[in-house]
Amino acid sequence: MTDLGVTESARDRVLQASYRLLGMQSFLTTGDKETRAWPIHAGETAVDAAGVIHSDLAKGFIRAEVVHYDDFVRESGYPGCKAKGLVRLEGKEYVVKDGDILVIRHSG
Repeated sequence: MTDLGVTESARDRVLQASYRLLGMQSFLTTGDKETRAWPIHAGETAVDAAGVIHSDLAKGFIRAEVVHYDDFVRESGYPGCKAKGLVRLEGKEYVVKDGDILVIRHSG
């Protein structure tokens, strides 16, 4: 691939193009045991994203802690992001961006 100047596999390009054509994007959740990507339609809100995880999270939604994946990796996780003020609190109307990492605050 390097000799041909190809930077990503055809499979990855097809998957990315398919996601774009379907109007989909991914957000992430992460914890001590697991990190997971969740598919949502582009333009959906934080409360919509909470509902993808579990309907009870959408019902009891309070706020979402949001940090973008690129910032998370660059700052080596939440402590670095929090120290630099990169973690934001967003409400129900926040439009989730591709690559956002969400921590859903909810009642319940």
